[in-house]
Amino acid sequence: MKLRLVPIVVSMLITSAVLFGGWFAYRSLAMETPLQEAVRDLDGIVEAEIEVDSDTVRLQLTLEPDADLRAIMAKIREEGGQALKNRQIRLSINNDVSEQLDAWWSSALFEVAEAMEHRRYSAIPEALERHLDRLPGLTAAASMDEEFVYIRLTRGGESKFVVLPRTPAQMGVWPNE
Repeated sequence: MKLRLVPIVVSMLITSAVLFGGWFAYRSLAMETPLQEAVRDLDGIVEAEIEVDSDTVRLQLTLEPDADLRAIMAKIREEGGQALKNRQIRLSINNDVSEQLDAWWSSALFEVAEAMEHRRYSAIPEALERHLDRLPGLTAAASMDEEFVYIRLTRGGESKFVVLPRTPAQMGVWPNE
């Protein structure tokens, strides 16, 4: 039996195109497009970029200054359906903030980090309130869900959103070492 190279290569190319094209179409049409439409229609979102991988969903959001990020995330989880099933959400927020607001956040960060470390989440709004007098016109709001603590700092027309994971990174300990 003599094998011909051209039909083998052509059939491999067609098979690869069908398999990868089908996978790409499924990922695009069944995963990213419905999630993109659900996110696009939510109040408080100016712009959203979504990338779906096998185990993660990356959301890059630009939000309005008065957006309720906890409510937005709840709606995304509710309407995300198949795209979010068994996938971890990686959230990043585009913040265009002044140096003053960043400096204020740096000064309050130690107390917030301490409250997060000790899992005393009710101490976070208190820590933010203690520092409010350092920057006139600043308002701070904190909320949480089962995965994240959301902090919104607003001053005039600018805002800063901070998302802190409730499950800290764990150091591994191996029994054989």
